[in-house]
Order: sequence, then C-alpha cells, then structure tokens
Amino acid sequence: MVTSEVDPKLLDILVCPVTKGPLEYDTEAQELVSKKAGLAFPVRDGIPIMLPDEARRIDED
Repeated sequence: MVTSEVDPKLLDILVCPVTKGPLEYDTEAQELVSKKAGLAFPVRDGIPIMLPDEARRIDED
C-alpha cells in the first residue's frame, strides 16, 4: 500500500473548516483530525479533503 504524506508547510496553515482550530495528521489513517470538532478529514493522494460532508465523525472517549 502506498501512503502519501501531507506537506508539513501545508499542515502549518490548515485549520479545521468548522472550528478554525488546529488539526493533527494521523499518518496511519491518512486523515486530518480536529479533536475540537470531533471530525476526521480524509487525505487522498496527499490532498486534504476539507469538506465537512466528507469528514468522518470520531468518538473521543
């Protein structure tokens, strides 16, 4: 399986489109995670898909 990394410079400027808060990159799941919003945005071919409709809900225990 080929994994693509997100450019670190891009990660520095990206924020959650819902909360405008910080995002964390989950390399294993290939997602940008907004803990504040409880959403995980997919990264496809190294391109973050920052649409709330495309995000996956995450459960924080």
